[in-house]
Amino acid sequence: MTILSTRLEKNWLDIIGGEFDRPYMAQLEQFLQREKSAGRVIYPEGGEIFNALNSTAFDDIKVVIIGQDPYHGEGQAHGLCFSVRKGPIPRSLKNIYKEIETEYGIQMPPHGDLTGWAAQGVLLLNATLTVQQAKPGSHQGKGWKEFTDAIIRAVNEKREHIVFLLWGSYAQNKAELINPKKHLVLKTSHPSPFSARHGFRGCGHFKTANDYLIAHRLKPVEWQKI
Repeated sequence: MTILSTRLEKNWLDIIGGEFDRPYMAQLEQFLQREKSAGRVIYPEGGEIFNALNSTAFDDIKVVIIGQDPYHGEGQAHGLCFSVRKGPIPRSLKNIYKEIETEYGIQMPPHGDLTGWAAQGVLLLNATLTVQQAKPGSHQGKGWKEFTDAIIRAVNEKREHIVFLLWGSYAQNKAELINPKKHLVLKTSHPSPFSARHGFRGCGHFKTANDYLIAHRLKPVEWQKI
């Protein structure tokens, strides 16, 4: 086990703890240590790297939303994809809120902290779990893909009737790890201002997800509860 593994709660360690014994994880930890030694700022803070997992127990997962990598500005990333702890709501999240408001005829809260979704069983997982300040994509190709692939495989194999929301090509690359006969896989464009008009707007994903959960006798997500 690596130092990183000490930040992950037991319910997840029991599922994917073996990943910390693989060579890629040791290399990843060495990379992060070199980044810190060089004085580079990394987001999110160390204790929040696994916030997505620690905020949603494996057995509680109902919906999986996959992001690309954490926000790279100060005071934004806290380990949940698309979510910010404080400050202005990012543009992609604004588009997510607009879609929910359109589908349900409700008004979303005036903040961007999605912890309430995580508490309801929405796994808010970035494909890459860390990033260097002001350098989006800077920690891709360092080992996080292998780790988050293992997470998706575990959810696919050990759970059933999970809704996977895959927005944009980066998230959709994970689709090959998911059995669509066992789970619901919904794909569309990314909610960013540059691509939301290519399918995300009007996608109906939030109601479709809840209809699927209800059909399988699972409690729907209260999307406005954040």
